[in-house]
Amino acid sequence: MRDEQETPSVLCRPLTGRVVIATHNSGKLAEMRELLAPFQIEAISAREMGLDEPEETGTSFSENARIKACAAALASGLPAFADDSGLVVEALDGAPGIHSARWAGPDRNFSRAMGEIENKLRAQGATTPESRKAHFVSTLCLAWPDGHVEEFEGRVDGTLVWPPRGDKGFGYDPIFLPGGYERTFGEMTSEEKHGLPPRGLGLSHRARAFRKLAEACLER
Repeated sequence: MRDEQETPSVLCRPLTGRVVIATHNSGKLAEMRELLAPFQIEAISAREMGLDEPEETGTSFSENARIKACAAALASGLPAFADDSGLVVEALDGAPGIHSARWAGPDRNFSRAMGEIENKLRAQGATTPESRKAHFVSTLCLAWPDGHVEEFEGRVDGTLVWPPRGDKGFGYDPIFLPGGYERTFGEMTSEEKHGLPPRGLGLSHRARAFRKLAEACLER
């Protein structure tokens, strides 16, 4: 897997034509489609194809991304593209981490999940920016029906704020303030958050992982 500092030196298997985006999360789907748009890739979601969501039994972002991508590739007969990502809070020993979506429950209530994080931080006396450090991680996996896979990882560091700010983005975006910025992900436009150069800064964890994938596997 390409890590945050590594630049791919060898092109991976080229991705062309159609790809399945292995997610049932509408927010992730929208971001991935925007990222793929400049590359002449036709993207169809797992939900649109009627594919079931596999059980995420991995112990890391990488393992879970691979589970989702491989399941979609095998079921569809097409290359599949999956993201596994989450919020890692240092003061909470890395939680919610790979369980970030599960903290929101089956109804995907991230307002409740953000409140739970805030309550846990306050219980530990974590009230200063220094004590509220966190980062987002995204692992992207490309899988083909024959079992070939490629993986890329991105990370963005920041701090958690309260109360939540902004109604853009999704998930934990309204409480995450990326380092060096004065607005949360929830206050940024989609282009600011994950637009790739020259349109944007490729700031988000998913955009950073995708930029590596694009350099290795995609052609404009």
